Amino acid sequence: MKYILMGIALVLVIQFVYMESSVVSQSNSDEYQVIPDEAIRLRILANSNSDKDQELKREVRDRVSEEITEWVEDLTSINEAREIIHNNLDQIETIVAETVGNQAFSVDYGEVEFPDKVYDNLVYPGGEYEAILISIGEAEGDNWWCVLFPPLCFVDFSNGATVLDHDDEKQEEQEEEEEEVEVSFFLWDWIKGIFNV
Repeated sequence: MKYILMGIALVLVIQFVYMESSVVSQSNSDEYQVIPDEAIRLRILANSNSDKDQELKREVRDRVSEEITEWVEDLTSINEAREIIHNNLDQIETIVAETVGNQAFSVDYGEVEFPDKVYDNLVYPGGEYEAILISIGEAEGDNWWCVLFPPLCFVDFSNGATVLDHDDEKQEEQEEEEEEVEVSFFLWDWIKGIFNV
């Protein structure tokens, strides 16, 4: 009889823990911005990682994203956004030229390669995405990116770490599994203590 009660108690505790973790993960996922399949991004590559070049990249970012956000903030169709951006690429080039001064640069619009990026608990997979690519100078410095349409540039996706090797993800998964095992043993020990087994 004692073992039957222990089994029931164990099932109830596991169910409670599972429900709590589901609620927490659901509430955490609500806080994150998920990039829609149909989106237009902005990627800016700095000349180098020097403080001066990174500051210049941020100035270009602020001016360009502010301008484009005004163009697309009330749009609901990605086709309208594409048309407006395509028709105003010369304005983007003018903004960049005014900001970078004598520094060489290029502005391209089309399919742009993005690396994998980890932002908080989410991985934004690398690949080719529709985007405006602004390359400053040698374009060998750290990049910054956001989603222009729908306007998500208020979310700084670029603060995450670039994923160079998926081993990091595997290591995180292993650590999570180890934590779960430890929690299970703790609960089992607790239940056994209640029933003096």
